[in-house]
Amino acid sequence: MATRAELIARLEKLDACAVSDALDSFGLKGAHSSIARRSTRKRIAGTVQTVKLHATEPVGGSKRHLGTAAIEASDDMTVIVVEQRTGIDCAGWGGVLANAARVKGVRGVIMEGPARDIDEYEEIGFPVFSRFTTPHTARGRVWEEAMGIPVMVGDALVHPGDYVIADASGVVFVPADRIEEILPVAEKIVEKERLMTRDVLAGKPVSEVMGTNYENMLKGSK
Repeated sequence: MATRAELIARLEKLDACAVSDALDSFGLKGAHSSIARRSTRKRIAGTVQTVKLHATEPVGGSKRHLGTAAIEASDDMTVIVVEQRTGIDCAGWGGVLANAARVKGVRGVIMEGPARDIDEYEEIGFPVFSRFTTPHTARGRVWEEAMGIPVMVGDALVHPGDYVIADASGVVFVPADRIEEILPVAEKIVEKERLMTRDVLAGKPVSEVMGTNYENMLKGSK
């Protein structure tokens, strides 16, 4: 079995579209539109650490600031995924957290919900993807329910330890127990499309290049 580092190294050579296509070939969910890259031009890939927020203050007050435990539990192969689906317009991630995550080596953050301090992420070169943006603070509005538990992104459940790739096209999660099936299919798709692009640039008619073989490409990928 390949190591986590080896699997991530293969994943980061791909793109979100190829991995999405590979999931399609298995009938799996995991690709998400409209979670935009808010800072840098970096593609990120890694394994997931999760944070779930809610709108009920813990009895006795909050024991820690949201996101801090996830940062401390992460390493340089981690992408933090935050679920902030309370319906309250406030950020689930901000500038101080981004700086702390960057120091820890975290590869980036994906927010199912709003993020703020967008300019600061760009200044420090830290990739953040989010569903929305807002200037509103989380203080006094939402709290951390837990970290390291399954969270919802779009209509799919994401587990700690799952794999993720995110770029300008979107965010794609791959279940940890399926990554070694999905990667070879995504790699084949990338190679086929590379050869097709080569043919187009060499002058081959695009109608021929993107004919029946392209439409049926996924059927022969597994």
